[in-house]
Amino acid sequence: MEATLSQLVGSVNTVLWDYLLIYALIGIGLFFTLYLGAPQITKLGTGFKSVFGGLFGKSGDKDHKSLSQFQALAVAVSAQIGTGNVAGVATAITAGGPGAIFWMWLSAVLGMSTIFSEAVLAQKYRVVSHGKYIGGPAFYITHGLTPKIGRTPARFLSGFFSIAIIVALGFIGNATQANSIASAVTIAFDVPALVVGIGLAVLAGLIIVGGVDRIANVAQFVVPFMAVIYIICAVVILFQFSDHIGPMINHIFVAAFNPEAVMGGAAGIGMREAVRYGVARGLFSNEAGMGSTPHAHATADVKHPVQQGLAAFIGVFIDTILVCTATALIILLTDANLSGLKGAAVTQQAFTTAFGGIGSKLLAVCLTFFAFTTIIGWYYFGESNICFLFRGRHLGIYRTLVLCAIVLGTLGKVDLVWSLSDMFNGFMVIPNLIALFLLRKEIRAVYDDYLAQTKAGKELSYQYEFHEFHDKG
Repeated sequence: MEATLSQLVGSVNTVLWDYLLIYALIGIGLFFTLYLGAPQITKLGTGFKSVFGGLFGKSGDKDHKSLSQFQALAVAVSAQIGTGNVAGVATAITAGGPGAIFWMWLSAVLGMSTIFSEAVLAQKYRVVSHGKYIGGPAFYITHGLTPKIGRTPARFLSGFFSIAIIVALGFIGNATQANSIASAVTIAFDVPALVVGIGLAVLAGLIIVGGVDRIANVAQFVVPFMAVIYIICAVVILFQFSDHIGPMINHIFVAAFNPEAVMGGAAGIGMREAVRYGVARGLFSNEAGMGSTPHAHATADVKHPVQQGLAAFIGVFIDTILVCTATALIILLTDANLSGLKGAAVTQQAFTTAFGGIGSKLLAVCLTFFAFTTIIGWYYFGESNICFLFRGRHLGIYRTLVLCAIVLGTLGKVDLVWSLSDMFNGFMVIPNLIALFLLRKEIRAVYDDYLAQTKAGKELSYQYEFHEFHDKG
């Protein structure tokens, strides 16, 4: 039965990801890059200034219904930086060759315009629930598309998205993240998986019971810390293997278009594999177009939706251009991709080569931080959709099921669960991309309003139209 189900899910994933969603995600990223005039390039500096410029300023005047811009970004990045940054990059390199990294970079640049558009819509169509702003694709599909396609189709698409993301991230995704933590900790520190699972569930429970404010407070502290530590490790390895940097960069660019020139025909890796794995793993890591991170960006206290759009693509830059690249450098400089290992074990081998016996323990700590912050971020994304579907009811049931999924996820092999996660991730992408394209004029209008205000030197403002959201719980 399990073998049959695995085969069926694998076939669905092949159609979804190899023949549909990769091209759709790249296409939508290219479309918005051209349609909006490449904001991820022209406004990159503005984005950094917007996010980090007032980081240490006073926050006393922040709207009590919202998070600060940096907190919202931290929650988004906490979800983006996960096992995909460790295992996903390793898979891209071993299956697609060094050239996959070039295509990962390209997909990230295009994805920055997609995630910008998602964040703008999340801000524009956010609502108030239990005294807090919430939003995301289910909300902008419902409120944005109803006038265009009718109430019933819009409600179907939003409901379909909500169910898919609750299953994909809240339950299955968090089980796989917990499994990755348990595997790393068990190997590095010989701690039983069940003990790891219970510990994770208790810690996660203490955080999520405090709602989005507590999640944001944890994320804004942990995310910068874990990213900086990991990047420092990459810099240390750069110094250790400095004489290999030039050839490595050359290999990446040559292998992106002609893998056989670097690896030889015996490797069996062509340009198609380099593109496929680089793009797929990059998009899976930064989540651009998947519809997950808009839930965090909807909560930000900003004067104009575009400000959070700028913050959103900074999240992709941090996740892919910095952290994923750090992993790629670590693997390629230590030749761990030639070890014959797979997934996170490749990165673990790289750390061992660079740092000796402490390397596996160091990676286990990094991976634990990465995956745990993803768990609390993904929990919140699911919670937003529970609120959408049930109007504030059943949060206790959802929290209990998430914590059970965390414990169960640490036990045994989860190959089928990973495949199911990929499938439901694909399901949630479809309605989100439909909404992004159909609401392109709304995105452009909001961006044009921002450009006009900045050109005129005016203080930014925007007339938000908050929709009534009647809670029943």
